[in-house]
Amino acid sequence: MNYGKAAGSIILAGVFQFLLFLTLAEEIYPSYSVSRNYISDLGVGRTALIFNGSIIVLGVLLIASGILLRLALKSTALSVMLILSGVGSAGVGIFPETTGAPHTIFAFITFLFGSLAAIYCARVVRGPMRVLSPIAGVISLISLIAFATHQYWILGPGGMERLIAYPELWWGLGLGGWVSTKG
Repeated sequence: MNYGKAAGSIILAGVFQFLLFLTLAEEIYPSYSVSRNYISDLGVGRTALIFNGSIIVLGVLLIASGILLRLALKSTALSVMLILSGVGSAGVGIFPETTGAPHTIFAFITFLFGSLAAIYCARVVRGPMRVLSPIAGVISLISLIAFATHQYWILGPGGMERLIAYPELWWGLGLGGWVSTKG
């Protein structure tokens, strides 16, 4: 088995389906605003099944890819960070924002370890990913700090949260593509 191709394909599938269903949920949610609404607002009401199911699938696939990446890249640190980000993602879907603290903890785990994985990834990958990975991670990490301290700037809370999530998701697509072609 080619662990790299499998891990990359799993990451691509997980991130792709999440971005697709995130967009769908935003369209269905009544009067949804990417600036004013949190991403997790999509996990309640009529879009709950779409959002929560999709983020749980993302989490499970990140966990699986983290295990396979350990075998493919021999990087325990990157694997652990991806697995923790996956656990956080699944937890976000299992504990929607209406649960309070559990949801907040899992969201923080997702965002923190996703950004750290992107930063650390520069030690493992080659080519353009070596440059793009830490840029995505630093943007996400700085945005996480701003978000946690309620510094939303002109973006609003939803926009700032996306400045955390989107670089990590786009990095995931890049990592999945890079790893799946390594092999």
